[in-house]
Amino acid sequence: MLMRHLRPEVAEGVCYGVTDLGLAAGHEAALEAVLARLPRLAGLATSPLRRCRLLAEAIGRRHGLTATRDPRLVEMDFGAWEGQPWSDIPRADLDAWAADFLHARPHGGESVAQLQARTLAALTDYRARPGTHLLVTHAGVIKAALATGPRAEDWPPALAFGEIVTI
Repeated sequence: MLMRHLRPEVAEGVCYGVTDLGLAAGHEAALEAVLARLPRLAGLATSPLRRCRLLAEAIGRRHGLTATRDPRLVEMDFGAWEGQPWSDIPRADLDAWAADFLHARPHGGESVAQLQARTLAALTDYRARPGTHLLVTHAGVIKAALATGPRAEDWPPALAFGEIVTI
């Protein structure tokens, strides 16, 4: 099972891949809703970024588990775009990324192909383990796991904060 973190402490419209953010104020109600719908877990892993780690630690306390920090579960590194409003990123850079969705790196960070490779490697490892494992991660990682092809159109649409996907 993959779970997206809860709403982070960042303004709407900001690119924040590997930027280490906490959870937004008032996240407690969303946390309780998440905790109420989880099945019994055999294992728990998390992206090392705070917005995932804080959620995973709360889940671990409820389920008597220790969350393993797995750097393969971290969000995509958007390089120079990190912390910038998407509206301030040059149109030419966004077009270059769209033209070669899997491999372009106009921001100098990670490519979508690199994100997907590490995501699929992590999933292979966790699928080999017995029982239900919850991976607390990011939208990009979940989309990489669910993608059906190399084009942006082959990737799923937006995921809600706290959304759980079973694969």
